[in-house]
Amino acid sequence: MITHKLSFGEITLLQEDIAEVIVNDRVEFNLEMVAEYHEFLINKMKCLFSLLINKLNSYTYTFEAQQHLATLTDINAMAVVSYSNITELTTKSLIQVPREINWKIKIFNEREVALQWLQDQQQLRLME
Repeated sequence: MITHKLSFGEITLLQEDIAEVIVNDRVEFNLEMVAEYHEFLINKMKCLFSLLINKLNSYTYTFEAQQHLATLTDINAMAVVSYSNITELTTKSLIQVPREINWKIKIFNEREVALQWLQDQQQLRLME
């Protein structure tokens, strides 16, 4: 596993097609960070990858970032690991924001269960 530090947090390459994203505490994720995030994913990940969003920290998004976040067509699925009810509610709210691409996303309370779901999603994609 290789971990890369970005301006907003870190991304760990768990597999060639699955990455774990941890945003730093108290970050306001803006449009420039979305661009940095997307550029990293395009350059480092195998096509049709999945993301494990580990919500260890508390952070927010600008409205523009919410609209453009994770709108890459190369994203197969996303699993969010939530450690509190408020994080789960804010994630559900983020999912409802209109954007160009509908997300295949699921919220989990345990990291290992989330990772297994992503691995299953990657296998299903290969069978299509």
